[in-house]
Amino acid sequence: MSLVLDDVTLTYPDGDGRLTALDAVSLEVPAGCLTAVVGPSGSGKSSLLAVAATLVTPDRGRVVVAGTDTGPLAAAAKARLRRERIGIVFQQPNLLPSLSAVEQLQVMAHLSGRGPRTVRDRALALLDAVGLAEQAHRRPHQLSGGQRQRVNIARALMNEPSILLVDEPTSALDHERGAAVMDLLGRLTADRGTATVLVTHDRTHVGRAARVATVTDGRLTQDVRV
Repeated sequence: MSLVLDDVTLTYPDGDGRLTALDAVSLEVPAGCLTAVVGPSGSGKSSLLAVAATLVTPDRGRVVVAGTDTGPLAAAAKARLRRERIGIVFQQPNLLPSLSAVEQLQVMAHLSGRGPRTVRDRALALLDAVGLAEQAHRRPHQLSGGQRQRVNIARALMNEPSILLVDEPTSALDHERGAAVMDLLGRLTADRGTATVLVTHDRTHVGRAARVATVTDGRLTQDVRV
């Protein structure tokens, strides 16, 4: 399943006028493809991510998530689509301090109605997939920054999403850990067949993505295979 943004325009109120955050943006991300969207602060990256996540409705254009045109959907249907089809890796992990790594993932899955044993088995398998099998029972304060980001990624995959949206995953990491997280995202995208969009202002590691798109002043100026 893919993610499609078709001629998307998004504006916000700005005094007596409107500020254009996204200007006729079109982007298709197929299943199993990691696409990095690069641009400076204020370029429209965060707006693109919010539209793709169905958190913000564009003024014009279509957003198609795993074959579903999200335009006609009511708010409750969009929330259900996010829960079932979209995984979001936030810039800050925001892990619950009282929960272990495996419990962070289990909390995410309870909304899907899965049985406790099934949920725990999947959570442990995902932690193993991101290299944290031995840290499954550690709490956030017992984990490094890179390990917390790996928990963040595993948590986003807990409900088997078709679409994975990642916000600045390397911003708080040093070069080595940033490279490791990018490699991990590339591997998980290929292994699990997600259509993955990663937004970042840092070009250091984007060569690890299958495609790179550049956003400038709300316009997608290039979409090239690396």
